[in-house]
Amino acid sequence: MAEYIAKTFVGLENILAEELIALGANDVEIGRRMVKFSGDKEIMYRANFSLRTALRILKPIKTFKARTPEQVYDEIKAFDWSQLLTVKSSFAVDTVVYSEEFTHSKFVAYKVKDAIVDKFLEEEGQRPNVSISNPDLRIHLHIAGTDCTLALDSSGESLHRRGYRQEAVEAPLNEVLAAGIILQTGWKGDCNFIDPMCGSGTFLIEAALIAKNIAPGVFRQQFAFEKWNDFDEELFDAVYNDDSQEREFEHKIFGFDIDPKAIGIARANVKAAGLSSDIELAVQNFADFEKPTQRSIMVTNPPYGERISTPNLIETYKMIGDRLKHAFSGNEAWVLSYRKECFDAIGLKPSIKYPLYNGALECELRKYVLFDGKTKAFLSDGNEVKTDNERKEMAQTHRFKKSREFKERLQQMEDNEEGDILSFTFRKSKLFDMDKKREQRKPRKFEDDRGDRKFRKSDDRKGGKPRRFDDERGGKPRRFDDERGGKPRRFDDERGGRSFRKSDDRKGGKPRKFDDRRGKK
Repeated sequence: MAEYIAKTFVGLENILAEELIALGANDVEIGRRMVKFSGDKEIMYRANFSLRTALRILKPIKTFKARTPEQVYDEIKAFDWSQLLTVKSSFAVDTVVYSEEFTHSKFVAYKVKDAIVDKFLEEEGQRPNVSISNPDLRIHLHIAGTDCTLALDSSGESLHRRGYRQEAVEAPLNEVLAAGIILQTGWKGDCNFIDPMCGSGTFLIEAALIAKNIAPGVFRQQFAFEKWNDFDEELFDAVYNDDSQEREFEHKIFGFDIDPKAIGIARANVKAAGLSSDIELAVQNFADFEKPTQRSIMVTNPPYGERISTPNLIETYKMIGDRLKHAFSGNEAWVLSYRKECFDAIGLKPSIKYPLYNGALECELRKYVLFDGKTKAFLSDGNEVKTDNERKEMAQTHRFKKSREFKERLQQMEDNEEGDILSFTFRKSKLFDMDKKREQRKPRKFEDDRGDRKFRKSDDRKGGKPRRFDDERGGKPRRFDDERGGKPRRFDDERGGRSFRKSDDRKGGKPRKFDDRRGKK
């Protein structure tokens, strides 16, 4: 059992903890912008591959106290780096500092780098290189006051970078934040889902992945732990190829936007994710929104007037309130926004408010339960405006105060994404020997007919061969659309006999099949 830290956004910690518990993690403990947990190597692999609200997964390797950069240097140098690096390896350093003792995180990163390099020079006469873009080992140092935690970054590129986004509109919503908001609503695919101001389609795609229980990591090409010395390729293959928890989605997801360009971008992203059969897109002004014929939930992120210039912003929010009141009765809507005057313009009383940060903006997620008539009559019919969990949440009177106190610390960071390793170019990196022996993993391929889909064997990359999922692909990169020579990923009822990797590839069993007409499992 090893200890790990899953990083996330302020306001999503409880959601992330629930995800980890469902994944089978042990000793789950909620902190600020992170959740601690413990588990074996498989749990760490699954956390990177399956968690929707985690930004990255860190593995602590040493804790210590320090008041000066020199003390940090000594502690880092005392660590036995030979178990993680060789002189042919490359590494990168990421530092996060909240301390009056250390006023410059970049200088701390330099001291970490110097300690590792000096250690190797003294013991072996050679040193590993620093690589910013694709290091063999990503090292993370977190300092809070005088408490220092040295950790390995098992994720690499931030987990919010799913891999399906082809293009983006101005100020796109972060994928992790979008998934966290949807999970906060409690929606799991039990009714239609609508975003009337969908932009590039982030809410739509994350909703479809949640509804079908598709792991967000399926689109990723690589995780940092794949370069670790103890990487278990066969174990990760089993995690990557396991889709036993995926399910059918019997409803629809609808996305609308007044901007034709945004709809075009959303359509490209949806197609890249292989979700065109589940998501319908159309150019439409929210002012023309009509009441849906079936029960639905609405989740939307209107413009705030901060990063996107919006004429008549208050009038836009008045229109939103009018459409919710007159065209969405009998359903519930969730709105993420920034300005209090915008929420006031909606003119409806929310049943609950959640403090969230969208980048550096202190936002609120508000839930509106829409119904005709008086509240008393609505409740007397057995309906509810707040769930039990929402009542408990509302009872925490200091929720917003704590978030505001955190804002000053948040502004010390360049952004709130936890997305990219801080860049320090010390020396041009050489390729590690392992990179010469294998290519980056190619993502899973999804055929329209689903009939010939084959997953890779764990020995596909042994001997320097590229990882492959289809015997006929010839090592070509993953394709998503007909114009590029491939077929789009589909999860529809007409797929005709989806065949997964035969278990007899390694163990001599029968192939798994997922087909609505299969008759037998």
